[in-house]
Amino acid sequence: MEVARSNKGILLYQRKYALDILEDTGMLGSKPCSTPMEYAKKLASSEIGTPLTDPSPYRRLMGKLLYLTHTWPNLSFYVGHLSQFLSKSTNVHFEGAKRILRYLKVKGYNVLDWARCPDSRKSVSGYCFYLGNSLIYGRARSNKW
Repeated sequence: MEVARSNKGILLYQRKYALDILEDTGMLGSKPCSTPMEYAKKLASSEIGTPLTDPSPYRRLMGKLLYLTHTWPNLSFYVGHLSQFLSKSTNVHFEGAKRILRYLKVKGYNVLDWARCPDSRKSVSGYCFYLGNSLIYGRARSNKW
């Protein structure tokens, strides 16, 4: 986990860790996708697919993705869902995990937290966009609703 400190606070991020996962799995050059999981597809333990002969790479990847959810909380549901299939994983489940990796490559991010502060009822929103690895535009603001 990486830490960036400023006069406004502390920022935790795992950019290098995410890049290391992409490199270790050979997905660094893969095409990004806009969602972490296909919404129309339902995964189940009885999923049609080929059972993995060696499930350890899938289990290792799910552990890495679980650690990544500390700074990517929007991935928690998807990683948790795919973690249900650790004992009976198939190639379809592994492809679902790879889709999460492709989602990590998205270059635009949006954060919204409605009425976070119970006293002021202020909400915080922000977004940033990248060109390659360089931040080209970012903004955060606090609103009272």
